[in-house]
Amino acid sequence: MTARPGLGDATRGGLLFGGDYNPEQWPEETWHEDVRLMREAGVNSVTLGVFSWAKLEPRPGERDFGWLDRLMDLMHDHGIGVVLATPTASPPPWLGRLHPDTLPRDADGRVELWGGRQHFSHSSATYRRHAAAVTEDLAARYGGHPALTMWHINNEYCTFDHGDEAAARFRGWLRDRYGTLDALNTAWGTAFWSQAYDTWDGILPPRRAHYMKNPAHVLDFRRFTSDMLLECFLAERDIVRRHTPHTPVTTNFMPLWQGQDAWRWAEEEDVVSVDLYPDPDDPLGAQHGALVQDMTRSQARGPWMLMEQAAGSVNWRAVNRPKPRGLNRLWSLQAVARGADAVCYFQWRQSRQGAEKFHSAMLGHAGEQGRAFREVVRIGADLARIAPHVSGAHTPGDVAILHDWHSWWAGDHEGRLSAEADHPRILTAWHRALWEAGLATDFAHPAHDLSRYRLVVAPQLYLLTDTAVDGLIAYVAGGGVLVCGFLTGAADEDDRIRPGGMDARLRDLFGIRVLHERWPLAAGETVECDGFRGTLWSEEIEPADDADETVPYKGGELDGMPAVLRRGRAWYVSTLPEPDALRALLARVAEGAGVRPVLGGVPEGVEAVRRGDLLFLLNHRREPVVVPVPGSHRDLLTDTTVSGEVRLDRYGVAVLRP
Repeated sequence: MTARPGLGDATRGGLLFGGDYNPEQWPEETWHEDVRLMREAGVNSVTLGVFSWAKLEPRPGERDFGWLDRLMDLMHDHGIGVVLATPTASPPPWLGRLHPDTLPRDADGRVELWGGRQHFSHSSATYRRHAAAVTEDLAARYGGHPALTMWHINNEYCTFDHGDEAAARFRGWLRDRYGTLDALNTAWGTAFWSQAYDTWDGILPPRRAHYMKNPAHVLDFRRFTSDMLLECFLAERDIVRRHTPHTPVTTNFMPLWQGQDAWRWAEEEDVVSVDLYPDPDDPLGAQHGALVQDMTRSQARGPWMLMEQAAGSVNWRAVNRPKPRGLNRLWSLQAVARGADAVCYFQWRQSRQGAEKFHSAMLGHAGEQGRAFREVVRIGADLARIAPHVSGAHTPGDVAILHDWHSWWAGDHEGRLSAEADHPRILTAWHRALWEAGLATDFAHPAHDLSRYRLVVAPQLYLLTDTAVDGLIAYVAGGGVLVCGFLTGAADEDDRIRPGGMDARLRDLFGIRVLHERWPLAAGETVECDGFRGTLWSEEIEPADDADETVPYKGGELDGMPAVLRRGRAWYVSTLPEPDALRALLARVAEGAGVRPVLGGVPEGVEAVRRGDLLFLLNHRREPVVVPVPGSHRDLLTDTTVSGEVRLDRYGVAVLRP
């Protein structure tokens, strides 16, 4: 069996640097200026054709490839590789006009029309047929072109559809999953509110309802949506793979988007790529970046691709501010430190028209003298210096954070106890604690093999399958240390609450005799605990006699009951401690598990990351800082030797080699 291609087949021992290139927006004479400036900036990769369907197929069945032929040749002549996209994320207006069955409907039955993008129904046979046809022609024409380094399928898959064709596909999906209506009615708990189905034809997507929708119905629709979008990806992937079996294929994730089980999708990609847009005004923007980078690297199980980022501002927040001087470089090198072998942007040249004309680009409205471009030139030079030493190297994590989209989907239902206990918020809080403690972290699915990790944390896994529960118990029995947050193990895979409010095996594991009640906290409310304050949540727990350690609540209804308890190597945290307290707790548990920070004595605001034999030091502060570093190292960015300490400018970076 031929090995699947990977990112290394595109990087070829280097790092990819570039971005989306949309030259159809510009006169052809601009292309040559673009190539000159790309060479100056060290750009070695561009993505072509992401939103070019109307250009490639201006009328049904008509093809215009001449402009793309010239572009592919131009890129190759100047040593720039092409990530060629299938243009299927934005169908031309004629497709929706002539074939309204290709347009999606929302939960209220309203049609999403052309005029924006992503206006396609994932379940539409007509859409899929037209998408396959343009993909087939692209692959046949350019599969042998020497500029081609990778295929990029669609763009940011993110559509929902509640229409009639989606309803028919949903019923077929449910038949495959459950086999019989009796099994479906049992799984969905339709005895509640007289919802039992007597025919498959009676089942619809979870459209507008008078009151709360059945949460199991909604959960399965989310699973279905991810699977239907994946079918669209696989159909196009298989077409290009048939023409070019040795060329890697990717599609770009949006981080922590609810409609896509990225663990499942990553299994089908040759290259895992992501779009990453932290807010430069967010004091924790770097931590958000680190979370997404850790998650993407874990999905890729190695090097990954930063498909999109902003050179400056975006245009879709309420207030869109640019990145201060140095921040683009800092966050780009942070991505490399955490496993990226490709650093790319949306987009190369900033648009002058259209919805994203205020979204920044590598070459902004200020042109080649603008700050954005001059910083891009510096980043390109930095990446060229470090590429031979870092490409293909791994960034190992000592701690695993468990995350599962199905658990998130199930917990995010209308009838939950608290909208404040938002899954991404909780996940971010736990990752932040580990990040600020300087601990190297991976993400993992709860059913993964966790045996190589000394410490595993589960911020919140509301839904756990029996297999996943057994795996966690086996992990602890095998010597691992496990820390779980509140509401973990409350429901099974059908979103059925476990007897006792938590899986009995987990209650025994943590030393919980009875979980009497859950006490969610209001926005801004805290609960006093011994040594810290808790937020968001609290629980009325009666510990078992053999619980080894407890940290009690102080005062109020839960006075004296455990906020934190431990039995052996298993910990349960029934609230969300404030940031300093959560960091201290997880750092203490990690130390007991034999996990140490990447580098001790690092000043606040400085991030230390090891990738291969390199040590990256990243200063997220707005002022210079001195970082103690034992021994002598060579800074690859400055080609100087440092001994004992390193001075980092504001937003400064050092890449140290022993």
